[in-house]
Amino acid sequence: MSLDPAVAAVRLAVRRNLVDVGDQPVLVACSGGADSLALLAATVFEARRSPWRVVGVTVDHGLQAGSTERAEALVGQMAAIGADETVAVRVRVEASGQGPEAAAREARYSVLEEVAERFGSPMVLLGHTRDDQAETVLLGLTRGSGARSIAGMRSAFDRFRRPLLDITRAQTEAACAAEGLSFWSDPHNADPAYTRSRIRSEVMPVLERELGPGVAAALARTASQLQADVAALDAIAEATYADLATDRELPVDRLAMLPDAIRLRVLRLAALDAGAIPSDLTHGHLLAVDDLVRHWRGQQWVDLPGDLRAVRREDRVAFAGSDTPA
Repeated sequence: MSLDPAVAAVRLAVRRNLVDVGDQPVLVACSGGADSLALLAATVFEARRSPWRVVGVTVDHGLQAGSTERAEALVGQMAAIGADETVAVRVRVEASGQGPEAAAREARYSVLEEVAERFGSPMVLLGHTRDDQAETVLLGLTRGSGARSIAGMRSAFDRFRRPLLDITRAQTEAACAAEGLSFWSDPHNADPAYTRSRIRSEVMPVLERELGPGVAAALARTASQLQADVAALDAIAEATYADLATDRELPVDRLAMLPDAIRLRVLRLAALDAGAIPSDLTHGHLLAVDDLVRHWRGQQWVDLPGDLRAVRREDRVAFAGSDTPA
């Protein structure tokens, strides 16, 4: 009996991400959706002849009725798929100035880091697909968020990896069907109150119909091509920031000599380092801070998200709490 093509594609994608695991545990974040269940099943399959264990982890955000019961059922399903260990963690989502989706994502990544530390795992696998990547690129375009957003989700960062960014959502659903895995469809994914849901259910079908099939693949390919450029610019900016920053202050003369792409990144790093809220720090904020550097006309400060302000002090720009005298 031949192997189902979707199952084979998911397994190959996972195998390519596990070559450097060694003998340490691999965590798989699992929501119960088709993407993460297909990812877990493929990881379990690849672990059959390997020294590392598979730990299935589900995070209950407590944002929907019945979430605790679903998490408990998912623990049993992950064990039935073959995970060596299973973990269910409930987190408290506090918006603290950001939207519910961003707050839930922040809480989820934080607790996944904690679980990985507890198990001594260098790797947490996430089930984002090519469709998720395409939606992320479109969101970045509509928000005018610059190259970092258009570059989409990284395939790897810190201990997190996304093996399925070249796999479609349809393939993960087909893989689950082929392996007899029932999956949960999150109602939030169809709720028009969420921008990403509208992109998924309304915008992408229109683009595919009017522009032809392959739009999602093209958007994901654009993200992949931009990521190398963004990573290079970010690395230069980080080195420059480390060289220039002194007590959260930056010299105006040396900042002004930097190319725009580097200078704005340095200012962003300085703001984040001082406590700015990443999800609320916009390009407009950075341009306003940049005016303190290049177009100073006596203005003293720029308010930034996170009870923070950038202040011009003679030949330096400083980042401090909003109650700090200018």
